[in-house]
Amino acid sequence: MAHRNARLTVFGRRLLVERVCSGRPVAHVAAEMSTSRATARKWIRPWRAEGDAGLHDRPSRPRTRP
Repeated sequence: MAHRNARLTVFGRRLLVERVCSGRPVAHVAAEMSTSRATARKWIRPWRAEGDAGLHDRPSRPRTRP
């Protein structure tokens, strides 16, 4: 469940990836979707590694504690 100010939901992330994979520059796609180039690259990287599963949110808490 995305919060109401979220720029990219899973659907939006998939759309971003599809546009970049079609040959469009990351900067142009990011500007169209009102995000930064860094954010666009942040979602492209896990998609390339994991496929659609890489576009889902992950918990921000650490996996282990010291």
